[in-house]
Amino acid sequence: MPAHSTSVKAITGGRLIDAAGDTVMKDPVVIVEGRRIKTVGARGAVRIPAGAQLIDAGDCTLLPGMIDCHVHVAAFNCLTFDNYRVAVFEVSPQLQMFYSLFHSQLIFEMGFTTLRDMGRGTPRGGYTAELCAVRDAINAGIMPGPRLIVSGRTMITGSHFDLLTLPRAAKREPGFTADGPWDLRRAVREHLRTGCDVVKTCVSGGVADKSDHNVRNMTQEELDAVVDEAHAFHKPVAVHCFTADAQRMCIKAGVDTIEHMVYTDDDAIDRIREAGTYVVPTLLHRSDHAIELRRRHGASEFLVKKMKAIQPACYETFRRMHAAGVRIAMGTDTTVDPEMGANAKELELYVGLGMSPLEAIRTATRNAAEALGMLEDIGTLEPGKLADVIAVDGDPLRSIRVLQDRSRVKLVMKEGDVFVDKLSADRKYVVHPRPGQWKIIDSL
Repeated sequence: MPAHSTSVKAITGGRLIDAAGDTVMKDPVVIVEGRRIKTVGARGAVRIPAGAQLIDAGDCTLLPGMIDCHVHVAAFNCLTFDNYRVAVFEVSPQLQMFYSLFHSQLIFEMGFTTLRDMGRGTPRGGYTAELCAVRDAINAGIMPGPRLIVSGRTMITGSHFDLLTLPRAAKREPGFTADGPWDLRRAVREHLRTGCDVVKTCVSGGVADKSDHNVRNMTQEELDAVVDEAHAFHKPVAVHCFTADAQRMCIKAGVDTIEHMVYTDDDAIDRIREAGTYVVPTLLHRSDHAIELRRRHGASEFLVKKMKAIQPACYETFRRMHAAGVRIAMGTDTTVDPEMGANAKELELYVGLGMSPLEAIRTATRNAAEALGMLEDIGTLEPGKLADVIAVDGDPLRSIRVLQDRSRVKLVMKEGDVFVDKLSADRKYVVHPRPGQWKIIDSL
């Protein structure tokens, strides 16, 4: 993989969407010095420094590296496993670390330079340390991959997270769940000591087998404790949330992001808008395609029917929140389904539900960076920002679907280093095997 470059690069293309404003620049030039963007301007108005490495993206569109605010790279995904319910008990956490890296790379090659991972649990306990290790390996340059933001999950006994991770009858490791404000504070501290970047918790039920989304998963006092403890250590809090009452709890506690759009009401929407809290929709995981994939990979009919039953509410809540001016940051909830790397399909759903293509792109760039507290460094193509730049063959403002086509993602640059290059004769890739070439180890 490339070492951090100190050389100067000049990227040219057909058009540029900087995600900071409403305009589209024709014939752009982006000058990169080391890890950061030096200059952005139209060809003819920008001087390309002598000796700069020229990256000619032809008529491609240049965009900021995209961001998915809600993924689960350690999941037993449909691209790499045959039955996720079996794999939970047959695949070691150590082996799954390699799949976590591989899944991250599959998404990275599609132009997503930043992923916020929302954690995982295992029969052997939480998975915070393993995901932090994958993040640290990428950051150290040992392996190529996207920028990973890792969460530690705090959950009460019998919560959605608890039941989603393991069958009711399965033994839990000590400390897997926590109950009461002080026990939850202890759990937050444990995850923070392990090295997580964000704390995730759960205040309502969800789509877990034999559970109900209306079940309260935490008292207000418990949620307040989790948020207060994380904020005391200057770490943000993301909250799984399926109901209007849960949304009100989140606003009262001062959480940083609300995860999922499922059920809501006018009062909850007003409170979210007034607080300026970002909501992460995760609609792709509720799509017909994802539901069918979940069925094929071991989900019970109860779970499949439940996923289908909430789908109309998810789409309607998105329309209502968007119309009300709620701040939206893109996230897919990619886990068992859909396929790792299919993340940009989420944006097509947004456009189908009333967003303009530019608005949708902003949810995965500027908005997502702001929701993560990282707008100073990423999310737009502006001088001073880290040089996360992608080039896509086509115009996503005319067809948002071009972002889903692997063959159209021609360039992926992270912090000034090129990781994917399909423009030059000397091609460069992160992932070399193609789907179908790797073995599905839980079906051998």
